[in-house]
Amino acid sequence: MNPDIYTRMAEIEGDHWWFRARREIVASLIKGLHLPPRARVLDAGSGTGGNLSMLGGFGEVVGMELDEGARALAARKTGAPVLAGRLPDQLPFPEGSFDLITLLDVLEHVEEDQQTLVKLAGLLQPDGHLLLTVPAFPFLWSDHDVVHRHYRRYRLRALVNRVEAAGLRVTYASYYNTFLFPLIAAIRLMEKAAGMKGGHDLAVPSPWLNRLLGWIFASERRWLGRVVFPFGVSIVLLARRPS
Repeated sequence: MNPDIYTRMAEIEGDHWWFRARREIVASLIKGLHLPPRARVLDAGSGTGGNLSMLGGFGEVVGMELDEGARALAARKTGAPVLAGRLPDQLPFPEGSFDLITLLDVLEHVEEDQQTLVKLAGLLQPDGHLLLTVPAFPFLWSDHDVVHRHYRRYRLRALVNRVEAAGLRVTYASYYNTFLFPLIAAIRLMEKAAGMKGGHDLAVPSPWLNRLLGWIFASERRWLGRVVFPFGVSIVLLARRPS
């Protein structure tokens, strides 16, 4: 991504409603995995480190990030180790290194998504878990995707097929960010129809709106893991490496 986007992301990801709510949802799903004590956790594509502190609550966390500037921001902000690496072919870890790998809104940035899933599957211990999130529905493609250098948006069944083809067993998959889907979809479609440029979408709303949007989005954690939502702005998926 553009270095300016990484800088802006580092500034806001602690407070912006979307980042905060996603962390709450991810943490809720990880709690249901019953990881071993002192689990080894990899945040692949850790960006500026917004998830590392949360993930550190579940074990010994290490980040991996291609961009040098983002690595420096993440290490300075969290103190967690963040190694240089590139998906799918430059991974600084031996096979079977991790009990949990998170891939949070990263796969859409990688051209070779199938190879990436295969490589990450190999980094898991037997019975290790992969938790990934991606943007959903090609019809929602907008200037946001262009600015953030996405290759694609996914449909649920196609993503499940890719993960299973990588040798993992999908244990849960659902659309999410469902409650706000009508609002976000309407904005994206109106911008597209008007030829408007939405930009990077990294502005923090007014405090009351930021709290409201975060509360609505984060409230989905009460259902995710048990209920499969039929639509949403994004997809969340859990998979396990067979023992």
